[in-house]
This record gives sequence, structure tokens and C-alpha cells, in this order.
Amino acid sequence: MQTAKQFRSFNGTVRLLVINQFTINLGFYMLIPYLAAHLSGGLGLATWLVGLVLGVRNFAQQGMFLIGGTLADRLGCKPLIIAGCSLRTAGFALLGVVDSVPALLLASAATGFAGALFNPAVRAHLSHEAGDRRVEAFALFNIFYQSGILLGPLVGMALTGIAFQATCFTAAAVFAVLTALQIRALPQRKGDREETGGRSVLADWRSVVANRSFVAFSVVMIGSYVLSFQVYLALPLEARRLAGDGMAGTAVAASLFAVSGLLAIAGQLRITAWCERRWDPGVCLVVGLLVMGAAFLPPLLTAGSPTATTTGEILLRAAPLVLSAALIGLAQVIVFPFEMDTIVTLAGNRLIATHYGLYNTVCGIGIMLGNLATGSVLDLARSTGLPALPWVVMSTLGLLCAGGIAALQRARKLSAPDPQPAIG
Repeated sequence: MQTAKQFRSFNGTVRLLVINQFTINLGFYMLIPYLAAHLSGGLGLATWLVGLVLGVRNFAQQGMFLIGGTLADRLGCKPLIIAGCSLRTAGFALLGVVDSVPALLLASAATGFAGALFNPAVRAHLSHEAGDRRVEAFALFNIFYQSGILLGPLVGMALTGIAFQATCFTAAAVFAVLTALQIRALPQRKGDREETGGRSVLADWRSVVANRSFVAFSVVMIGSYVLSFQVYLALPLEARRLAGDGMAGTAVAASLFAVSGLLAIAGQLRITAWCERRWDPGVCLVVGLLVMGAAFLPPLLTAGSPTATTTGEILLRAAPLVLSAALIGLAQVIVFPFEMDTIVTLAGNRLIATHYGLYNTVCGIGIMLGNLATGSVLDLARSTGLPALPWVVMSTLGLLCAGGIAALQRARKLSAPDPQPAIG
């Protein structure tokens, strides 16, 4: 009921934007989790080709966020949201009808670039519309965001049981309806086209990069994204090691995904309001990152334990991993609204979409490099007989991120942007 009350307290544009994000995630996650199985099993592609198709999608999104943010600041948020939803409609539909590698690469790139178009635009539009209630708006946004992530795979599972093409066409239909809704109902924010003041794109980019506080914040926050991603990498691998590769391991891994999302849906507004009453945004970020670091301590209890053979053993050894996932979810709930608000603050309320675009690009590159490092640490732990090593390293990374944000806070680098030089 609190979510419904908070939802009604915002204007129609904010309500539409958070519903949009739910629908975007619903359509995306009903298809993407099952794409690799379709490519390898349904189409018989080699593993390296499956990796290539998925990698192209990821690069087209993460690598192009800056382009999408820049276009949103220059053309307006509404056109970019419409363009992104339209492109994803075409990309998902194409995935359902093609089987050649070039066509699959084109469809995969289209779905990725679509996200780069609407992602910064949605966040920038939301920040403008929410005004001084940005933190509350982003807390509400995260509830709808996580709800789409939780529901999407369930819908996709049912549809993929019929045919993968049914999943593709349903996801495409979701984005087609969403496109029509944006065209009809989403207002064009006044001033979207005037923010750039006639400057060149390169001048805008130089201006953003010259914002040293924003760049420092972006770099420090990379670690939080690397750690958050371990719900999809290190924790599921450990779950399967402890519970086996059968149904028990799958169930434990699935519970890890569910617990963080359910925590956000159930507790986001209360936790955000509680933090906002007690601390300023910088302290909230530090607290959240400390929780993120602490999240990797529970797996130390079962590190090196053999694979469980009974239901009781599985439940006992899965408990620390579930607690770890819950703490990661709690950390994300604490951090996300204040993180999004801090980006707007550091941007000085100008070129907001460009700042979001660069931020997402930096963090996306960080996730890629961080996953490579995580994989190396996991391999090193196995080869050296030091099973606690990955969890100690990850916990330490969380502490370093919290220390970095605390240092920026002490230096008053989180409250206002650096003075911007006149460029171009």
C-alpha cells in the first residue's frame, strides 16, 4: 500500500516513466535469459558464436550509452525513448525469425543499442520531472525495475515452453505497445533541446570529462557494480559447487536471484526513507557500500566445504549464500536512489543524460574487467587450495569503495560539481 500511495503522489509523467521501466524489464528478461539456449540448442551454433552474439549485444548497449545520453540531451528524452523502444521491437522480432549468424548479430546489436538509447533518457527525464523528490522517485523506480526483472523470466519460461519464437514475438509486442504509449502520453520536456547551447558534441564530452568530482565518483562506484554482479557469477557458481549441478543447485541459484529483487520490492521505500531521515546522501552511499562489502563474509562459513549429499546439508550450506544475496540486495536498495541523485547533483543539472550515459559506460567497462578479474581469482583459489580467497577479495573491494566515497564526502566532492571551464 505504501508503494501505491507513493506512486499516486507523483505527477503523471513520473508514473508513466516507472511503469515504462517495469515494462522494459519485463520484455527484456522474458527473452534474454533463454537466448543462449536457443542459439546453442535450437540453432546449433558453436559456443564461441553464442558468446559472440551475446557479446555484441552487451557491447552495443554498454559501449553506446554515452552516444544515447548525448542524443537525449540534444534531441530530447522523449524521441530517444521512442527510438529505443521501436528498435528493440524490431530486434526482438528479428531474433524470432532469423537463423543466419549475420542476421543474428544485427538483431543482437539492435536490441543492445536500443537500451543505450532509452536508458540514459529515462533516468534524465525522471530526474527532471521529480525535481527535489529525486531520491523518492528513484526509490520508486527501483521497485518497478526489480519487479520487471522478477516477473520477466517467469513469463519467458512459460512462453519458451511453447516455442522460443512465441517469446520473441511477445517481447516484441510488449515493446511495440510501449512505443505507442510513449508517442501518445509522454510529454516532451521543455528545454531538452536547449541544454547544449549550440556547442559541439565534443565540447559537451570534454565538459563532462572535465568534471573531476563526477569522474572520481564514477570510478569509485565501479566496484559496487562488480560486486553486485556476483549474484549472477560467483554466488551461483558456489551454489552449484555446494549443492551439485542438478535440480538442487538450480533451485539454490534461483533463490539467490529472487531474494534481492523481493527485498527491493518489499523494503525499498521504507529503507530509503529511513536512511534519508538519518544521513545525507554521501553517508547513505558509504553505509550501503559497507553492507556490500559485508555481504561477502557469510560464504566464508562454507568455503571449501564438500558438495552436500542430503537435503539438510544443502539447506545448511545454502543459508550463507542466501544471506549474502540478501545483503547484496539490501546494499543495492540503500545505494541506488542516492547514487542516481548524486549523479544529477554532480552534473549541476545540465547535460544530465550525457552524464548518465558516461557513468553507465564506465561502469559497464568496469563490470567486464571485474568479471575477468573475478574469474581469475576463482581459478586461483581452486588451484592454490585457498577457497576463502575470492570472498576476502570481494569484501575488501567493498570496503575500498566505501572508503573512496567517504574520502570524496570529506573533500566535499559529492555536493556540487567542479567549476566547468568554458569549452568550445
